[in-house]
Amino acid sequence: MSTPQPGTYQIDPTHSSIEIIARHLMTTKVRGAFGEFSGEIIVGETPDDSSVSVEIQTASINTNTEDRDNHLRSPDFLHVEEHPTAGFQSTGVEDKGNGEYVLRGDLTLAGVTKPIAIDFTFAGMATDPWGNARALFSGSTEIEREEFGLTWNQILEGGGLLVSKKLKVELEVQGVLSSVEANA
Repeated sequence: MSTPQPGTYQIDPTHSSIEIIARHLMTTKVRGAFGEFSGEIIVGETPDDSSVSVEIQTASINTNTEDRDNHLRSPDFLHVEEHPTAGFQSTGVEDKGNGEYVLRGDLTLAGVTKPIAIDFTFAGMATDPWGNARALFSGSTEIEREEFGLTWNQILEGGGLLVSKKLKVELEVQGVLSSVEANA
C-alpha cells in the first residue's frame, strides 16, 4: 500500500518523535527532541484533500544536558515564556510516487512563520494489539534557524561558528486512525 487509508489520524506522541539536529563547533551533531506535542493528520482520497497540523510545547526540548536545555528555552533561542508553542500547518501534499511525498506548510517558531517543505515516506499501515489502525511516516527537512529569529551564536577563535545556522529536523510519526472518511 503506497497511500494511507483515508481518515483522520491523531499523532501518537508516545510512539512518535520530533528531533532537531545542530552542528556544534562546526563538526559534532547535537540532538534534541521535543517531548510534548500533538497533532492531526487528515488523509483524503487525494493528496489535495489531505492536511497535517501539529502543535509543539517548546519548553519540552530535551538534549540530555540541563544547562543547554535551559539556554535553548531562553530568549537567546526559543524564548518559551513568550512563545510556549511552535506549530506547523500544511498547505499542500505532493505525491512523488512509491510512497514518497513532499509536505508543504507553514512552520511557526519563536513567533515567526515561514514556509517549509518536508520530504516524507509513508511506511505502511499496522494494527496495534488493541485493534487500532496506525499509519506510519518518516520525514525530514532542514531549516535556517536565523530566518526564525534564532540568531544567538559565538564566533570560534579559529573561524566558524559555535552552533550551525542550519538545523536538520527528523520526524517519526505514528498516527492512530480516529475516524474514517465517509466516502472511504
